[in-house]
Amino acid sequence: MRELDFLNIINSKLNDNSLIGDDCAYLKDLDVFITHDTLVEDVHFSMYTTSPYQLGIKAVNANLSDIAAALAKPLYITVSMSVPNTVKDLFVDELYRGINEVCSLYGIKVAGGDITSSDKIVISICAIGKKLSPYLVSRSFAKKDYCIVTTGQAGNSSAGLYALTNFLYADDFLKKSHLEPHARVNEAIELSALINSNIAGMDTSDGLIDSLYKIACASKHSVELDFNNIPVSNQLLEFSKQNNLDYKNFVLWGGEDFELVFAVSEEIYEKLSDNFHLIGRVINKDNSPSVYVNYGNYSQEITKSVFERYSFNHFKNSL
Repeated sequence: MRELDFLNIINSKLNDNSLIGDDCAYLKDLDVFITHDTLVEDVHFSMYTTSPYQLGIKAVNANLSDIAAALAKPLYITVSMSVPNTVKDLFVDELYRGINEVCSLYGIKVAGGDITSSDKIVISICAIGKKLSPYLVSRSFAKKDYCIVTTGQAGNSSAGLYALTNFLYADDFLKKSHLEPHARVNEAIELSALINSNIAGMDTSDGLIDSLYKIACASKHSVELDFNNIPVSNQLLEFSKQNNLDYKNFVLWGGEDFELVFAVSEEIYEKLSDNFHLIGRVINKDNSPSVYVNYGNYSQEITKSVFERYSFNHFKNSL
């Protein structure tokens, strides 16, 4: 069973499923965005590699990334925590030190939550953000000839995770990219002030190709990606070389970078700061949207079967 299968069942059972589809829902009557993300021990994190403080940082930023992808300003979060009876007070103290650090950075208030007992540690956060622009962001708003832009570098987090789980030496930069990610809140605020129409976008929490393929499918357009234009860190290149790994797999398929990817008009792209990088274009509209990755001397098509083989499966992949 894959996540998309569950979503199809859920959509079929709801009388009104109009708010389901994007990672962040816009509640029009309240003029706010809302999202909810859950981190489960031994699925999304391991206490052998993640400190409670880092878990707090990551749990909040995972939600803020979805708020940022909607071009909204985060205002409130609720925090639900399920933990075994063996968990010590110090765990909660350090967890909330990390949560408070991120909330203080963006002026976010913690507005309650819940605490229950469980066999594993589960941190579930709901985030609420204020709409910054009269226009909306959705996977389905990409148009032909729109520019594909992204923030930051791709692949650092997944390389850091690979190093941690396989006990390999890696630059602290890679490990910190995985353990202490940062949501692109400021970049979202920048873009929200520039757009003059609805745009397509989401974050790259499940991988860059994952995001682009979902945008392509929702918009019924294909996407052409120029691999050589994707920002890649020297630390990732060196780590891959030392361990005889193909860095392209981290860049294209690695998750939890929490960068943002948008499809915007040429006019908007030209106004963006250096925080955004042009990595591709939206191309033809067709009945079977794909992502085409150009490597210079050859091109690879990411079809549905390729996507399903390599993309993150929440019901199979774990640490």
